[in-house]
Amino acid sequence: MYKVHCMNRISKSGVDQLFGTFAPAKDLEDAEAVVVRSANMHEVELPDDLLAVARAGAGVNNIPIDECTKRGIVVFNTPGANANGVKEMVIAGMLLASRDILGSAKWVAEHADIDNVAAAAEKAKSQFGGFEIAGKTLGVIGLGAIGAMVANAGRSLGMHVLGYDPYLSVKYAWSLDRHVHAVRNVGDIFSQADFVTIHVPANDKTRHMIGRDQIAQMKRGVVVLNFARDILIDEAAMADALKSGHVARYVTDFANPLTTHMPNAIVTSHLGASTVEAEDNCAAMAISELRDYLLSGNINNSVNFGDVDLGPIETDERIVVLHRNVPNMIGSFSQILADANLNIENMANKRRGEVATTLLETSGPWNDSVIDRMCEIDGVFRARMIPGR
Repeated sequence: MYKVHCMNRISKSGVDQLFGTFAPAKDLEDAEAVVVRSANMHEVELPDDLLAVARAGAGVNNIPIDECTKRGIVVFNTPGANANGVKEMVIAGMLLASRDILGSAKWVAEHADIDNVAAAAEKAKSQFGGFEIAGKTLGVIGLGAIGAMVANAGRSLGMHVLGYDPYLSVKYAWSLDRHVHAVRNVGDIFSQADFVTIHVPANDKTRHMIGRDQIAQMKRGVVVLNFARDILIDEAAMADALKSGHVARYVTDFANPLTTHMPNAIVTSHLGASTVEAEDNCAAMAISELRDYLLSGNINNSVNFGDVDLGPIETDERIVVLHRNVPNMIGSFSQILADANLNIENMANKRRGEVATTLLETSGPWNDSVIDRMCEIDGVFRARMIPGR
C-alpha cells in the first residue's frame, strides 16, 4: 500500500477518501506521495521514493517543479476545484470597492452606544456613498477556470466584460457568455475597464504583469483586484497610484508589509479558496489524481508531465516510464521488453515540452530486470511496474 503524507490539513472528507485507499506517512521522508496546500516544498528535502505531489489548489509556485521533473516526480494541481469560491470573493471585492460597506460598518460599530443611533446613522450615511457596478466595464485578464467564471458573473450583474487570454483553451472558450468581448491586446483592458481583475499563473513571465506602465494606461479612478498571486502586480507602483488617486481601490487577498499600509487598499487574509466547498473539492480532486496515477499510471492535470490515460489495467502489468522527449526512446523500451519475452498489448505516449510519459501494457512472464534496464537508459527519470489483472 502506498504511503501518503499530508503537508497541510485537508478536509475530513478528503482524509477519509485518501486513507481509505492509502496508508498515512507521518513524516515526509517516508512518503511515496504528498498532498500539499500552501507549505513551501522548496525548503524541504524530497525523499528518493517520492512518486507524486498533489497540490490541493491551482498555483504550484510553492513546489520545486524543475527538481521534481528531473527526479521523475509527477506534480498535479486541481484547476477549477476552488474556482467558485475565488469568483465569489472577486465579486465581493468589487462590491466592497464600489460601496464603502466596510467604512459604514466601522462607523456603526464605533457609534453603537450613542443615543438614537438610527438617526445619527442616517445623517452619516452620505460619507459612505458609492456607485453601482451594473453598466460598468470589467476587464478580466486570464480566462481559465476562475477568470471565465468571473467574466460570466460580471455579465450576470449587468456589466460590460472584456476578456484577455492569448492561451484561451477550447474548454473555457465554450464556457464563456457570448457577450464577453475577447480582446487581442491587454492594453484595451487597461484603457477601457473600470474594474481590472487578474487571473493568471505566477511565473517569471507574469511577474509584475501590472506595473507602472500598465497602471498609467488605466482610467483614473479604476479599481484593481488581485485574487491570484501578489507577485503579479508591482505593489510599489500600486502604492504610488493609490496615493495619487489614479487607482481608487486596490483589492487584494495577499497581506504583506506593503499592502497592509497602502491607502485605499482592501486587504483580506487569503480567503479566496477558504470555503468548506472549495477545500472539499480540491482535496477530492487531488486524491483522485493521486489514486489514478499510483494505482494505474494514468496522469491527469499534471503541471510537469503530459496527461496520458489508458484507463484501467487490463493486462498482466503496466509499465510507467517518465523520460526526456528524445528520439528512439520507444525503440529502446520495446527492445528491453522483447529481450524479456514480454509482448506489448497496449501503449500510450504523451510529451510535454522536453519531457514525455510512456505507458506500456504487457503480457508474459515478468522479469524484474526490466525496470532496472529501463532506468539505465540515458534520459529516463523513473520507471516502475504496476501489477495488472
